[in-house]
Amino acid sequence: MTLRIGFLGYGMMARAHAHALNRLPLFFPETPETERTIVAGRDPDGVADAAERLGFRRWTTHWRDVVQAVDVLYVLTPPTAHREPTVAALESGVHVLCEKPLAVSVRDADRMAEAAADSDAVAGCGFNYRFLPAVQLLERLVQEGELGTIRHVRGQFLQNWQAEPSDPWTWRNDADVAGAGRVADAGSHSIDLARWLAGPIESVSGQLTTTVDERPVAGTDERRTVTTDDAYSALVRFSSGARGVFDGSRVATGHTNTNTIEVVGSKGTARFHCERLNELEVMREGDRGFQSISVTDPDDPYVDRWWPPGHGLGWEHSVVHENYEFLGSIRDDEPFDPGFETGLAVARVVDAIRRSDETGRRISIR
Repeated sequence: MTLRIGFLGYGMMARAHAHALNRLPLFFPETPETERTIVAGRDPDGVADAAERLGFRRWTTHWRDVVQAVDVLYVLTPPTAHREPTVAALESGVHVLCEKPLAVSVRDADRMAEAAADSDAVAGCGFNYRFLPAVQLLERLVQEGELGTIRHVRGQFLQNWQAEPSDPWTWRNDADVAGAGRVADAGSHSIDLARWLAGPIESVSGQLTTTVDERPVAGTDERRTVTTDDAYSALVRFSSGARGVFDGSRVATGHTNTNTIEVVGSKGTARFHCERLNELEVMREGDRGFQSISVTDPDDPYVDRWWPPGHGLGWEHSVVHENYEFLGSIRDDEPFDPGFETGLAVARVVDAIRRSDETGRRISIR
């Protein structure tokens, strides 16, 4: 089986997925063979250059050209451009891996999930942090009951790349392109991990903030209005009765990439920090404090495929593992987890946080 691959978009995540496809034959040789057939983007010069750099045979400026030419579509565009090509691909039997957030609205996400349910194709949502060995170990501790009954979950995703008012405007500052700001961009990751570890969320109370209302456009004298949030926070209640706290920002001075998830149970606590992504801090009953576990042994998830014990992996390996599992699902004709139902569930939580901010009320999630 050789799968013809097409990308929509050629930014950071396109580079990450192209890198993953390069690594798979070396480290996961049982993965189906792939051919990078075509990549699409709006700017002809940019996408032509990207096709050469990313190893694609040809390029186009029209997404329909990609859908018609491939077996697998990677949707790597800003969120407002997710729905139409994804639905068209699934209705044509083309497998889809769509980056998070799945869509800019619950309505769009619901339509995409409906198309996935009606299609024989495999559909996946790009929550790559699930595929880090330390996060997989955390999930295993929860599932095996080592932490006891889950009482509290804390998720943070704090960055400082727009901490200064002089930091330039990007498409993520434009609601017409991004759909929403930090609550959807970073919040989607925190929400997905929390739901994966502690189950469904039933209600939220949230706040959004736009700290800097206007930013300079790089290389010009122009300034543009910021129409998305740059920080959010939320208090959540899980269906199990557990409680949670989420906090995300791109204006958090001093925080390069504070992406953390902590699970507090009746028998112990475990926490993960992305800047130390080969470690998991764990405290069990009887311990006097947290122990730092190095998740770099051959019996840890995926580690035996890579380097000798103790050498460690990087962020990009999460995308390699994600591709390994996704393409394996296509080979085995099995659903991929996280799928579009997960993406829809996360979209509902994001929407509820935004509505809570607008109304000043706690919002129940249906």
